[in-house]
Amino acid sequence: MGTLTGPKQDRSRATRQRLLEAAIGCLGEYGWAGSTVSLVAERAGVSRGAAQHHFPTREDLFTAAVEYVAEERSAALRALVAAAPPVVGPARRHVVVGELVALYTGPLFRAALHLWVAASNDRTQLRARVTALEARVGRETHRMAVELLGADESVPGVRETVQGLLDMARGLGLATLLTDDSARRGRVVEEWVRILEGVLEGGRRGAMDS
Repeated sequence: MGTLTGPKQDRSRATRQRLLEAAIGCLGEYGWAGSTVSLVAERAGVSRGAAQHHFPTREDLFTAAVEYVAEERSAALRALVAAAPPVVGPARRHVVVGELVALYTGPLFRAALHLWVAASNDRTQLRARVTALEARVGRETHRMAVELLGADESVPGVRETVQGLLDMARGLGLATLLTDDSARRGRVVEEWVRILEGVLEGGRRGAMDS
């Protein structure tokens, strides 16, 4: 009996993973209103009963999806930290700005956005869970952006500039929902790299002079 425990647990984890990934995909394609448990189960290739075994209610499924989105976005940020050019400078900052924008214009952000909209009209567990997770992800994103950019937030204006970069990236993510904004996005990224270089290098020179 004990020898079956491992494989059964593995299958259960794999089913849960498929359901969460399917829930994210459905949110991205159909939004909150169109994402039902039956549709998610069909997309995941499991029965509705199997889906309800893991997530008894629709809210259970999509609050778990909220956590999954947060974890995946955090993992994407950690991967960005690991893959960034080692020397802080213009080349690294260009990569970082581009990747942060890609994170906010990709499918994970799109799914998160649908959850925000649903949570904004919700007064139950979904709203509380989304609010808490987004606060955590926001703090982690800002912290990692500071690390990746080599930003010294003790210099006046640096913290606001980094936060402005993240706010800009979210705005581009919103624009991408309706149109292919890739051409304009590229120009905006170039301009933000220029702005960051001016603020960050200016602050570094000022600190050295003092």
